Order: sequence, then structure tokens, then C-alpha cells
Amino acid sequence: MRQIVLDTETTGLEPQQGHRIIEIGCVEMVDRRLTGNNFHQYLQPDREIDQAAIEVHGITNEFLEDKPRFADVVDDFMNYIRGAELIIHNAPFDVGFIEHELKRLDPGWGKLASECVIIDTLVMAKKLHPGQRNSLDALCKRYTINNSHRELHGALLDAEILADVYLEMTGGQTILFLEGDATEGEESNADGIQRLPVDRPRLKVVRVSPEELALHEQRLQAIEKASDGHCVWRKTEQP
Repeated sequence: MRQIVLDTETTGLEPQQGHRIIEIGCVEMVDRRLTGNNFHQYLQPDREIDQAAIEVHGITNEFLEDKPRFADVVDDFMNYIRGAELIIHNAPFDVGFIEHELKRLDPGWGKLASECVIIDTLVMAKKLHPGQRNSLDALCKRYTINNSHRELHGALLDAEILADVYLEMTGGQTILFLEGDATEGEESNADGIQRLPVDRPRLKVVRVSPEELALHEQRLQAIEKASDGHCVWRKTEQP
């Protein structure tokens, strides 16, 4: 399962008022693992950036003077996201801007949903936490995700943070030991597999109780509902 976590930064809030995308940031996940195959591009919008927007993301008109235009990167961008699940926080905003950019180039462009499956994490968060604040910062605090390095908004940085949030919202992520991460008395090979010393005492096997199985099933049902049927653990249960 290929998923792309996407965010954009723009010159203002309304594409209908001529505002444009100035940064696209995407991170790729395959089977819930970050691959490092990211897409990141600053864009020349051919218009001034609203001062209020600059105060949010810190991107200036001068910085974008020598950057490519959306038309220069559209083929690479669409090839990158095509056929994937797009994970976006407040998807109508980013999708609206992307569709606006596409139609500026070719009025025949249809909806982005015809190219990708779109998952809105804001909608997911409101279902999981009704009546609570569900901004990206609020979700980071709720799920204990460190975003202290986020002084300003940035498309790639926000996409990376949203990937962590999405994984926590949909059940968490298995911790993988990389080379050099093992603690004293443990070793890991170049493939990231943790090896335990042979002289360690036998590990105790704890069997799951019927009550725990019932709670596990409730949790899977909640994840399945929040992810619109994309619960990865359900797939592992199939023969």
C-alpha cells in the first residue's frame, strides 16, 4: 500500500482570488513505513505573497524569484502521486489549490480524486476526538509527537509531522532498530534486525486472555471506522 502525505504552502487563502501554491512537500510511505522517497519543491507564483501568509510560513517573494513554476514540475509531481493514497490535513484546502493550478494549465483537468484516493486526517481527527481542537499542533500534543522544531509552517516539515500523526491515529508504528541503535548487551545487523545474546534467560510467553482479545477487536473496529476501511491489521487476518 503506497501512501503520500502531502502539504502545501500558498500566497494566500483563496485560489479563486488568484492565490497560488509556492511550496509542495510530500513524504512517501509503503506498508506504513517511510521510504525516504520524498517530493519537495518551491515554486515561483508570479504574484506577490500576502504579508499574513509570510508570517505563517516565512517564505518571501525574493526567495522564490529563481524557483521553477508549477508548469515546470507538474509532470514529475503528478507521476509521483498518481495511484497513491493522499493523506492531507484539511484536504479541501490543498486539493482546491492543486486542482486550481492544474486547470490553469489545462481546463480539461478533472478532480484530483480521479488520480488518487484522498484521506483527510482532519475529518478522521474530528471523528476520533469530537469537540476538541484538531489542528496539527493539537494532535502532536495529544499523541506526544515532538514538533518543537516547527517554528514556522513548511510543506515538507508539516508532511513529515503529519505522517507521524497519521500513524499514531491509525494504530501506531512498530519501532525498527537500525544499525547502532541497540542497547548494551544487544546487537543489530546491517539489515536492522535486533539480535539478543544467546546467554539471556528464556523469555516468558504471555498468552492473550479472552477479555484482551475482545478489547483488541474493539480497537480494530475503531481503527477501521476512522480510516474508512483501511485497517492494515484486518488485511493480515485474511487467508
